[in-house]
Amino acid sequence: MIQKNPYAAYNNSKIQTATPAELTLLLYEGAIKFTNIAIVAMEKNDVQKAHDNIMKTEKIIEEFQATLDHKYPVAKDFEAVYSYLLKRLFDANIRKDPEILEEVLRHLRTMRDTWKEVMAKTANGNNIKTKEPVA
Repeated sequence: MIQKNPYAAYNNSKIQTATPAELTLLLYEGAIKFTNIAIVAMEKNDVQKAHDNIMKTEKIIEEFQATLDHKYPVAKDFEAVYSYLLKRLFDANIRKDPEILEEVLRHLRTMRDTWKEVMAKTANGNNIKTKEPVA
């Protein structure tokens, strides 16, 4: 049977074969992508598209929060950062303010870049069991 959407099949395969560290990176990339889409939608006055993509970013951040391992003290710091990002996403959605989303985007990019460094220092992430970067 021929796959209708080869790009979707590729993405599905990429997700199914990813390590936990790679999945975390994919989530960061997704949050960045959805935030960028929301910014462009706001600039085009497409309120529904902006809202939908902000909600997608929120779901990713909520997933990060839900998977925090609170036996490590750094989890408290990540909890605070994720709560802050969710508050800012809520504010951006209510106000339809792309500047707030730009701030969120800066934080997400910093976190993603830090995560990439962690992965590089741990043999491409194969030894990482947690979903959160080590501070």
